[in-house]
Amino acid sequence: MSHETHQSLENDGHRTVLHRTDDTVILYARSGRGVTQHWMDLAVAAMALRPGTVLDGEAVIWRDDRLDFAAAQSRAASSVTRARALAARHPASYACWDVLQHPDPAIGDCRSRPSAWSRRPRRRSRVLGRCGAVPRTRTA
Repeated sequence: MSHETHQSLENDGHRTVLHRTDDTVILYARSGRGVTQHWMDLAVAAMALRPGTVLDGEAVIWRDDRLDFAAAQSRAASSVTRARALAARHPASYACWDVLQHPDPAIGDCRSRPSAWSRRPRRRSRVLGRCGAVPRTRTA
């Protein structure tokens, strides 16, 4: 999982909300449609998050040290069987923009109390750092 900035990733992947429940991880598209089966590699990695965590971000695919928008959109639009084959060749990363909810009372439900943009990167790093997430940046 990654915590790139929204500006560096805009329109480079597939917008998703990631919800870590007690038992599993569910990913939703902007439309609200469940897309977990298409991004199962992300769901498996997100099991490291604490149950009750909800993240807003983007499913992205890195190829040749660049984000590949076409690959991300292809996977999102494919059948489940094809999505699994594509994931084996080009695993996805999750670029987290914001923590919407977290079980830590100091973070809690961020949707009901919007915070200043300046605090969001620190909150994101705090939540993702606990599960071993590594920041990734574009290379020249």
